[in-house]
Amino acid sequence: MSARPAALAPMVDAAFLANPYPAYQALREAGPIHWSTEFFGGAWLLTRHADVEQVLRDPRFSAQRTGGWVTDREQQRGELAGFQQLFARAMLFLDAPDHGRIRKVLNAGFKPAVLQALAPFIEDTVAELLDAVQGAPSFDVMQALARPLPTRVIGRMMGIEDAANADFAVWSDDLASFIGAPLATHAQARRAQASLLAMGRYFEGLLARRLAQPGDDLVSRLLQAEAAGEIRNHAELLAQCAMLLFAGHETTRNLLGNGLQALLSHPDQWQRLQQEPVLLPGAVRELLRFDSPVQYTGRRVTTTLVLHGQTLQRGDLVVPLIGAANRDPARHPQPDRLDIAGRDGGSVSFGSGPHVCIGAMLTRMEAEITFRQLLQRLPGLRLADTQPQWAHNPAYRGLHHLHVVTG
Repeated sequence: MSARPAALAPMVDAAFLANPYPAYQALREAGPIHWSTEFFGGAWLLTRHADVEQVLRDPRFSAQRTGGWVTDREQQRGELAGFQQLFARAMLFLDAPDHGRIRKVLNAGFKPAVLQALAPFIEDTVAELLDAVQGAPSFDVMQALARPLPTRVIGRMMGIEDAANADFAVWSDDLASFIGAPLATHAQARRAQASLLAMGRYFEGLLARRLAQPGDDLVSRLLQAEAAGEIRNHAELLAQCAMLLFAGHETTRNLLGNGLQALLSHPDQWQRLQQEPVLLPGAVRELLRFDSPVQYTGRRVTTTLVLHGQTLQRGDLVVPLIGAANRDPARHPQPDRLDIAGRDGGSVSFGSGPHVCIGAMLTRMEAEITFRQLLQRLPGLRLADTQPQWAHNPAYRGLHHLHVVTG
Protein backbone atom coordinates (compact mmCIF):
# COMPACT_ATOMS: atom_id res chain seq x y z
CA MET A 1 0.00 0.00 0.00
CA SER A 2 1.39 3.40 -0.97
CA ALA A 3 2.04 6.02 1.71
CA ARG A 4 -0.52 8.79 2.13
CA PRO A 5 0.56 12.36 1.43
CA ALA A 6 0.75 14.76 4.34
CA ALA A 7 -2.76 15.43 5.65
CA LEU A 8 -4.34 18.84 5.37
CA ALA A 9 -4.62 21.00 8.44
CA PRO A 10 -8.23 21.18 9.70
CA MET A 11 -10.23 23.70 7.72
CA VAL A 12 -13.80 23.40 9.07
CA ASP A 13 -14.02 26.19 11.63
CA ALA A 14 -16.35 29.12 12.30
CA ALA A 15 -14.88 31.15 9.44
CA PHE A 16 -15.34 28.22 7.04
CA LEU A 17 -18.97 27.71 8.07
CA ALA A 18 -19.66 31.41 7.53
CA ASN A 19 -17.95 31.43 4.12
CA PRO A 20 -16.24 28.29 2.81
CA TYR A 21 -15.33 29.71 -0.59
CA PRO A 22 -11.94 31.31 0.25
CA ALA A 23 -10.84 27.96 1.73
CA TYR A 24 -12.03 26.15 -1.40
CA GLN A 25 -10.11 28.60 -3.60
CA ALA A 26 -6.89 28.11 -1.65
CA LEU A 27 -7.34 24.34 -1.74
CA ARG A 28 -8.11 24.29 -5.46
CA GLU A 29 -5.11 26.48 -6.27
CA ALA A 30 -2.87 24.22 -4.19
CA GLY A 31 -3.87 21.17 -6.23
CA PRO A 32 -6.75 19.09 -7.55
CA ILE A 33 -6.64 16.37 -4.86
CA HIS A 34 -5.74 16.38 -1.17
CA TRP A 35 -5.74 13.83 1.66
CA SER A 36 -7.58 14.98 4.79
CA THR A 37 -8.08 13.18 8.09
CA GLU A 38 -10.73 15.75 9.05
CA PHE A 39 -13.35 14.08 6.86
CA PHE A 40 -14.61 10.68 8.07
CA GLY A 41 -11.24 9.78 9.57
CA GLY A 42 -9.48 10.01 6.21
CA ALA A 43 -10.64 10.92 2.71
CA TRP A 44 -9.47 12.32 -0.61
CA LEU A 45 -10.87 15.79 -1.32
CA LEU A 46 -11.48 16.79 -4.93
CA THR A 47 -11.62 20.50 -5.69
CA ARG A 48 -12.13 20.97 -9.45
CA HIS A 49 -15.28 20.83 -11.51
CA ALA A 50 -14.01 18.31 -14.07
CA ASP A 51 -12.89 15.86 -11.36
CA VAL A 52 -16.08 16.19 -9.33
CA GLU A 53 -18.16 15.59 -12.46
CA GLN A 54 -16.04 12.56 -13.38
CA VAL A 55 -16.27 10.92 -9.96
CA LEU A 56 -20.05 11.39 -9.78
CA ARG A 57 -20.40 9.61 -13.14
CA ASP A 58 -17.68 6.94 -12.88
CA PRO A 59 -18.83 3.49 -11.59
CA ARG A 60 -15.39 2.95 -10.03
CA PHE A 61 -16.59 5.37 -7.34
CA SER A 62 -19.42 3.75 -5.39
CA ALA A 63 -22.30 5.43 -3.57
CA GLN A 64 -22.42 2.49 -1.11
CA ARG A 65 -20.56 4.04 1.79
CA THR A 66 -22.69 3.77 4.91
CA GLY A 67 -21.09 0.73 6.64
CA GLY A 68 -17.99 2.29 8.16
CA TRP A 69 -19.76 5.64 8.37
CA VAL A 70 -22.52 4.45 10.70
CA THR A 71 -20.65 1.71 12.57
CA ASP A 72 -17.04 2.82 12.50
CA ARG A 73 -16.55 1.89 16.15
CA GLU A 74 -16.74 -1.74 17.27
CA GLN A 75 -18.96 -0.94 20.25
CA GLN A 76 -21.49 0.89 18.06
CA ARG A 77 -22.22 -1.99 15.69
CA GLY A 78 -24.92 -3.58 17.82
CA GLU A 79 -26.28 -0.31 19.12
CA LEU A 80 -26.69 1.25 15.66
CA ALA A 81 -27.75 -1.87 13.77
CA GLY A 82 -31.29 -0.58 13.30
CA PHE A 83 -29.96 2.66 11.86
CA GLN A 84 -27.67 0.87 9.42
CA GLN A 85 -30.44 -1.48 8.31
CA LEU A 86 -32.60 1.41 7.07
CA PHE A 87 -29.91 3.95 6.18
CA ALA A 88 -28.00 1.64 3.83
CA ARG A 89 -31.14 0.76 1.86
CA ALA A 90 -31.93 4.34 0.80
CA MET A 91 -31.59 4.92 -2.94
CA LEU A 92 -29.03 7.63 -2.23
CA PHE A 93 -26.57 4.98 -1.02
CA LEU A 94 -27.13 2.27 -3.64
CA ASP A 95 -25.32 1.39 -6.86
CA ALA A 96 -26.58 -0.28 -10.02
CA PRO A 97 -28.64 -2.33 -10.48
CA ASP A 98 -30.49 -1.64 -7.19
CA HIS A 99 -30.27 2.12 -7.57
CA GLY A 100 -31.83 2.02 -11.04
CA ARG A 101 -34.54 -0.38 -9.94
CA ILE A 102 -35.74 1.91 -7.14
CA ARG A 103 -35.21 5.10 -9.13
CA LYS A 104 -37.49 3.74 -11.88
CA VAL A 105 -40.26 3.31 -9.30
CA LEU A 106 -39.87 6.86 -7.99
CA ASN A 107 -39.34 8.56 -11.36
CA ALA A 108 -43.04 8.28 -12.15
CA GLY A 109 -43.79 10.59 -9.22
CA PHE A 110 -41.40 13.28 -10.46
CA LYS A 111 -42.38 13.47 -14.14
CA PRO A 112 -42.85 17.01 -15.51
CA ALA A 113 -46.61 16.50 -15.93
CA VAL A 114 -46.95 15.42 -12.29
CA LEU A 115 -44.96 18.40 -11.07
CA GLN A 116 -46.89 20.85 -13.24
CA ALA A 117 -50.09 19.53 -11.71
CA LEU A 118 -48.58 20.29 -8.29
CA ALA A 119 -47.71 23.90 -9.21
CA PRO A 120 -51.09 25.43 -8.16
CA PHE A 121 -50.72 23.86 -4.70
CA ILE A 122 -47.23 25.37 -4.38
CA GLU A 123 -48.53 28.76 -5.54
CA ASP A 124 -51.36 28.67 -3.01
CA THR A 125 -49.07 27.52 -0.18
CA VAL A 126 -46.54 30.29 -0.81
CA ALA A 127 -49.37 32.84 -0.96
CA GLU A 128 -50.82 31.54 2.32
CA LEU A 129 -47.44 31.71 4.06
CA LEU A 130 -46.82 35.26 2.79
CA ASP A 131 -50.33 36.31 3.80
CA ALA A 132 -49.37 35.40 7.38
CA VAL A 133 -46.54 37.96 7.40
CA GLN A 134 -48.26 40.59 5.22
CA GLY A 135 -48.01 43.98 6.91
CA ALA A 136 -45.31 42.90 9.37
CA PRO A 137 -42.34 45.28 9.37
CA SER A 138 -39.94 42.33 9.47
CA PHE A 139 -39.96 38.53 9.63
CA ASP A 140 -37.71 35.48 9.62
CA VAL A 141 -37.78 33.94 6.14
CA MET A 142 -36.57 30.56 7.39
CA GLN A 143 -39.32 30.12 9.96
CA ALA A 144 -42.13 31.80 8.02
CA LEU A 145 -41.46 30.39 4.56
CA ALA A 146 -38.35 28.31 3.86
CA ARG A 147 -39.03 25.64 6.48
CA PRO A 148 -42.80 25.08 6.15
CA LEU A 149 -43.06 25.24 2.34
CA PRO A 150 -40.98 22.19 1.32
CA THR A 151 -42.41 20.17 4.20
CA ARG A 152 -45.94 20.79 2.96
CA VAL A 153 -45.00 20.10 -0.65
CA ILE A 154 -43.26 16.77 -0.05
CA GLY A 155 -46.08 15.91 2.36
CA ARG A 156 -48.61 16.50 -0.40
CA MET A 157 -46.61 14.34 -2.82
CA MET A 158 -46.33 11.50 -0.30
CA GLY A 159 -49.94 11.64 0.85
CA ILE A 160 -49.04 12.74 4.37
CA GLU A 161 -52.13 14.14 6.07
CA ASP A 162 -50.34 16.01 8.89
CA ALA A 163 -47.61 17.71 6.83
CA ALA A 164 -47.25 20.43 9.47
CA ASN A 165 -46.14 17.82 12.05
CA ALA A 166 -43.38 19.54 14.03
CA ASP A 167 -41.55 16.21 14.45
CA PHE A 168 -40.66 16.18 10.74
CA ALA A 169 -38.31 19.15 11.12
CA VAL A 170 -36.65 17.63 14.20
CA TRP A 171 -36.13 14.29 12.44
CA SER A 172 -34.72 16.03 9.37
CA ASP A 173 -32.38 18.20 11.42
CA ASP A 174 -31.02 15.17 13.30
CA LEU A 175 -30.31 13.31 10.06
CA ALA A 176 -28.74 16.39 8.48
CA SER A 177 -26.51 16.89 11.53
CA PHE A 178 -25.23 13.32 11.21
CA ILE A 179 -24.86 13.17 7.41
CA GLY A 180 -23.36 16.65 7.25
CA ALA A 181 -20.69 16.17 9.93
CA PRO A 182 -17.14 15.62 8.63
CA LEU A 183 -16.72 13.13 11.48
CA ALA A 184 -19.98 12.42 13.29
CA THR A 185 -19.93 11.94 17.05
CA HIS A 186 -21.53 8.98 18.79
CA ALA A 187 -24.19 11.36 20.11
CA GLN A 188 -25.00 12.58 16.59
CA ALA A 189 -25.28 8.99 15.37
CA ARG A 190 -27.60 8.07 18.24
CA ARG A 191 -29.86 11.07 17.61
CA ALA A 192 -29.94 10.29 13.89
CA GLN A 193 -30.85 6.69 14.61
CA ALA A 194 -33.65 7.74 16.97
CA SER A 195 -35.07 10.10 14.35
CA LEU A 196 -34.74 7.64 11.46
CA LEU A 197 -36.48 4.93 13.47
CA ALA A 198 -39.17 7.43 14.49
CA MET A 199 -39.69 8.18 10.80
CA GLY A 200 -39.99 4.46 10.21
CA ARG A 201 -42.66 4.11 12.89
CA TYR A 202 -44.56 7.06 11.46
CA PHE A 203 -44.52 5.55 7.99
CA GLU A 204 -45.61 2.15 9.31
CA GLY A 205 -48.90 3.80 10.27
CA LEU A 206 -49.21 5.69 6.99
CA LEU A 207 -48.43 2.56 4.96
CA ALA A 208 -51.14 0.64 6.79
CA ARG A 209 -53.65 3.36 5.95
CA ARG A 210 -52.58 3.47 2.31
CA LEU A 211 -52.72 -0.31 2.06
CA ALA A 212 -56.36 -0.14 3.16
CA GLN A 213 -57.13 2.91 1.03
CA PRO A 214 -54.60 3.54 -1.80
CA GLY A 215 -54.18 7.03 -3.19
CA ASP A 216 -52.38 8.77 -6.03
CA ASP A 217 -49.22 9.55 -4.07
CA LEU A 218 -45.64 8.36 -3.68
CA VAL A 219 -46.31 6.18 -0.66
CA SER A 220 -49.10 4.34 -2.50
CA ARG A 221 -46.80 3.99 -5.51
CA LEU A 222 -44.09 2.43 -3.33
CA LEU A 223 -46.62 -0.01 -1.85
CA GLN A 224 -47.69 -1.03 -5.34
CA ALA A 225 -44.04 -1.51 -6.30
CA GLU A 226 -43.45 -3.70 -3.25
CA ALA A 227 -46.44 -5.88 -4.22
CA ALA A 228 -45.02 -6.16 -7.74
CA GLY A 229 -41.56 -7.12 -6.47
CA GLU A 230 -39.94 -3.88 -7.68
CA ILE A 231 -39.29 -2.93 -4.04
CA ARG A 232 -37.80 -6.06 -2.51
CA ASN A 233 -38.71 -5.90 1.15
CA HIS A 234 -40.35 -3.78 3.80
CA ALA A 235 -37.11 -2.27 5.11
CA GLU A 236 -36.27 -1.07 1.61
CA LEU A 237 -39.72 0.50 1.32
CA LEU A 238 -39.39 2.29 4.67
CA ALA A 239 -35.91 3.57 3.75
CA GLN A 240 -37.22 5.25 0.59
CA CYS A 241 -40.10 6.87 2.49
CA ALA A 242 -37.75 8.27 5.15
CA MET A 243 -35.19 9.59 2.68
CA LEU A 244 -37.85 11.19 0.47
CA LEU A 245 -39.19 13.09 3.46
CA PHE A 246 -35.68 14.15 4.52
CA ALA A 247 -34.41 15.12 1.06
CA GLY A 248 -37.63 16.88 0.10
CA HIS A 249 -37.26 19.13 3.12
CA GLU A 250 -33.54 19.81 3.45
CA THR A 251 -32.29 20.94 0.04
CA THR A 252 -35.24 23.15 -0.88
CA ARG A 253 -35.25 24.91 2.49
CA ASN A 254 -31.60 25.84 2.11
CA LEU A 255 -31.93 26.91 -1.52
CA LEU A 256 -34.70 29.33 -0.52
CA GLY A 257 -32.66 30.76 2.35
CA ASN A 258 -29.26 30.85 0.65
CA GLY A 259 -30.76 32.13 -2.59
CA LEU A 260 -32.68 35.00 -1.03
CA GLN A 261 -29.73 35.94 1.15
CA ALA A 262 -27.51 36.09 -1.95
CA LEU A 263 -30.02 38.14 -3.95
CA LEU A 264 -30.60 40.67 -1.19
CA SER A 265 -26.84 40.93 -0.64
CA HIS A 266 -26.60 41.94 -4.31
CA PRO A 267 -29.35 44.58 -4.68
CA ASP A 268 -28.54 45.12 -8.35
CA GLN A 269 -29.43 41.49 -9.07
CA TRP A 270 -32.64 41.70 -7.00
CA GLN A 271 -33.66 44.86 -8.87
CA ARG A 272 -32.85 43.32 -12.25
CA LEU A 273 -35.10 40.36 -11.46
CA GLN A 274 -37.92 42.78 -10.65
CA GLN A 275 -37.41 44.45 -14.02
CA GLU A 276 -36.92 41.20 -15.96
CA PRO A 277 -38.79 38.36 -14.24
CA VAL A 278 -38.21 36.24 -17.34
CA LEU A 279 -34.68 35.75 -15.96
CA LEU A 280 -35.96 33.85 -12.94
CA PRO A 281 -35.29 30.24 -14.11
CA GLY A 282 -31.68 31.12 -14.95
CA ALA A 283 -31.38 33.08 -11.72
CA VAL A 284 -32.35 30.00 -9.68
CA ARG A 285 -29.70 27.94 -11.49
CA GLU A 286 -27.13 30.65 -10.74
CA LEU A 287 -28.13 30.80 -7.08
CA LEU A 288 -27.63 27.04 -6.86
CA ARG A 289 -24.14 27.45 -8.28
CA PHE A 290 -23.25 30.49 -6.22
CA ASP A 291 -24.10 29.05 -2.80
CA SER A 292 -25.09 25.40 -3.13
CA PRO A 293 -27.31 23.86 -0.43
CA VAL A 294 -25.17 20.71 -0.73
CA GLN A 295 -21.46 21.44 -0.40
CA TYR A 296 -20.02 17.95 -0.76
CA THR A 297 -20.91 14.29 -1.09
CA GLY A 298 -18.99 11.02 -0.81
CA ARG A 299 -17.98 7.96 -2.84
CA ARG A 300 -16.01 4.75 -2.13
CA VAL A 301 -13.28 3.62 -4.50
CA THR A 302 -14.12 0.15 -5.85
CA THR A 303 -10.75 -0.61 -7.45
CA THR A 304 -7.24 0.74 -6.97
CA LEU A 305 -6.59 3.61 -9.38
CA VAL A 306 -4.34 6.62 -9.89
CA LEU A 307 -5.77 10.15 -9.96
CA HIS A 308 -3.57 13.21 -10.40
CA GLY A 309 -0.52 11.16 -9.42
CA GLN A 310 -2.07 9.83 -6.20
CA THR A 311 -2.85 6.15 -5.69
CA LEU A 312 -6.39 5.65 -4.42
CA GLN A 313 -6.84 2.25 -2.79
CA ARG A 314 -9.96 0.12 -3.00
CA GLY A 315 -12.21 1.18 -0.10
CA ASP A 316 -10.83 4.72 0.14
CA LEU A 317 -13.37 7.46 0.63
CA VAL A 318 -13.47 10.30 -1.90
CA VAL A 319 -15.21 13.59 -1.10
CA PRO A 320 -16.17 15.60 -4.20
CA LEU A 321 -16.35 19.21 -3.00
CA ILE A 322 -19.42 20.45 -4.86
CA GLY A 323 -19.08 23.96 -3.47
CA ALA A 324 -15.50 24.18 -4.72
CA ALA A 325 -16.42 22.76 -8.14
CA ASN A 326 -19.15 25.38 -8.55
CA ARG A 327 -16.58 28.15 -8.02
CA ASP A 328 -13.93 26.64 -10.33
CA PRO A 329 -12.78 29.43 -12.71
CA ALA A 330 -11.93 26.80 -15.33
CA ARG A 331 -15.68 26.14 -15.60
CA HIS A 332 -17.17 29.44 -14.47
CA PRO A 333 -15.24 32.65 -15.27
CA GLN A 334 -15.33 35.15 -12.39
CA PRO A 335 -16.88 32.45 -10.19
CA ASP A 336 -17.26 34.63 -7.08
CA ARG A 337 -19.53 37.04 -8.96
CA LEU A 338 -23.29 36.50 -8.78
CA ASP A 339 -24.62 36.89 -12.32
CA ILE A 340 -28.27 35.92 -12.80
CA ALA A 341 -28.23 36.57 -16.54
CA GLY A 342 -24.76 35.70 -17.80
CA ARG A 343 -24.25 32.05 -16.82
CA ASP A 344 -25.03 28.88 -18.73
CA GLY A 345 -25.83 26.77 -15.67
CA GLY A 346 -23.54 23.77 -15.47
CA SER A 347 -23.31 23.53 -11.68
CA VAL A 348 -23.09 20.19 -9.88
CA SER A 349 -25.35 21.26 -7.01
CA PHE A 350 -27.79 18.46 -7.80
CA GLY A 351 -25.03 15.98 -8.48
CA SER A 352 -24.38 14.35 -11.84
CA GLY A 353 -24.63 10.99 -13.51
CA PRO A 354 -26.90 8.17 -12.29
CA HIS A 355 -27.41 9.75 -8.85
CA VAL A 356 -28.41 13.21 -10.06
CA CYS A 357 -31.09 14.48 -7.66
CA ILE A 358 -34.47 13.01 -8.54
CA GLY A 359 -36.20 16.08 -7.10
CA ALA A 360 -34.12 18.73 -8.92
CA MET A 361 -37.00 19.96 -11.06
CA LEU A 362 -39.32 20.14 -8.06
CA THR A 363 -36.79 22.10 -6.01
CA ARG A 364 -36.24 24.61 -8.82
CA MET A 365 -39.99 24.99 -9.30
CA GLU A 366 -40.56 25.70 -5.60
CA ALA A 367 -37.78 28.30 -5.66
CA GLU A 368 -39.06 30.01 -8.83
CA ILE A 369 -42.60 30.27 -7.46
CA THR A 370 -41.37 31.55 -4.09
CA PHE A 371 -39.00 34.17 -5.48
CA ARG A 372 -41.59 35.33 -8.01
CA GLN A 373 -44.16 35.98 -5.30
CA LEU A 374 -41.59 37.70 -3.07
CA LEU A 375 -40.58 39.98 -5.95
CA GLN A 376 -44.21 40.85 -6.68
CA ARG A 377 -45.47 41.24 -3.13
CA LEU A 378 -42.39 42.54 -1.28
CA PRO A 379 -40.24 44.38 -3.83
CA GLY A 380 -38.65 46.53 -1.11
CA LEU A 381 -37.38 43.51 0.84
CA ARG A 382 -33.94 43.95 2.40
CA LEU A 383 -31.73 42.14 4.88
CA ALA A 384 -32.02 42.94 8.57
CA ASP A 385 -29.05 40.77 9.60
CA THR A 386 -25.56 42.11 9.07
CA GLN A 387 -24.17 38.72 10.13
CA PRO A 388 -26.20 35.78 8.78
CA GLN A 389 -26.67 32.91 11.24
CA TRP A 390 -25.31 29.92 9.32
CA ALA A 391 -25.98 26.39 10.54
CA HIS A 392 -23.01 24.43 11.88
CA ASN A 393 -23.14 21.96 9.02
CA PRO A 394 -20.41 22.00 6.36
CA ALA A 395 -22.21 19.59 3.99
CA TYR A 396 -25.74 21.04 4.10
CA ARG A 397 -25.13 24.77 3.93
CA GLY A 398 -28.05 26.77 5.21
CA LEU A 399 -29.24 29.46 7.58
CA HIS A 400 -30.73 29.12 11.03
CA HIS A 401 -32.49 32.44 10.55
CA LEU A 402 -32.84 35.03 7.78
CA HIS A 403 -34.42 38.20 9.17
CA VAL A 404 -35.67 40.62 6.54
CA VAL A 405 -37.25 44.08 6.58
CA THR A 406 -40.28 44.41 4.32
CA GLY A 407 -40.20 48.05 3.32
